[in-house]
Amino acid sequence: MSRIAKRPIIINNNIEVTIHKQTVTIIGNKGFLKKTFHVSVNIILKNKTILFLPKHEYVDAWAHAGTARSIVNSMMIGVTKGFVKKLILSGIGYKATLKDNIIHLLLGFSHPILYKLPNSVVGTCINQNEIILHSFDKQLLGQVASDIRAYKPPEPYKGKGIRYDNEKLKIKETKKK
Repeated sequence: MSRIAKRPIIINNNIEVTIHKQTVTIIGNKGFLKKTFHVSVNIILKNKTILFLPKHEYVDAWAHAGTARSIVNSMMIGVTKGFVKKLILSGIGYKATLKDNIIHLLLGFSHPILYKLPNSVVGTCINQNEIILHSFDKQLLGQVASDIRAYKPPEPYKGKGIRYDNEKLKIKETKKK
């Protein structure tokens, strides 16, 4: 039984929420998000609160209700405040530049890597070694950051590669004779 699903979400005044069957649409000052949830969850809008109730004929109904509540809560935070991810490039000759919503990455390959950002993700390069990504869609932001990191994940001996700002690397010791 999910304890998260039992807590209702209170809607702020600057957010507009519409629910049609299993689809929730949230409109805020940063943008709008729309998501369809599993049929095992009843989503009820009542007096500026959203309730998530499971349909008991489904086995995983409470789990789906808790997941739906967490996703809707993230959607509400996203359309009001937004989310930020920071990537750090560490290694000799590793550089990142941003031009026309395309990130140019020099990661030691024989060719530069070009990554086009989606429309709802905004990127900035503070310097050649730091990329900051902003978005109101938490899932899309995490996917974009993961895609960029996958080009050159940090290696365990020197730590060279692309890593998240808050990521802790465990550096291995080299083999001794």
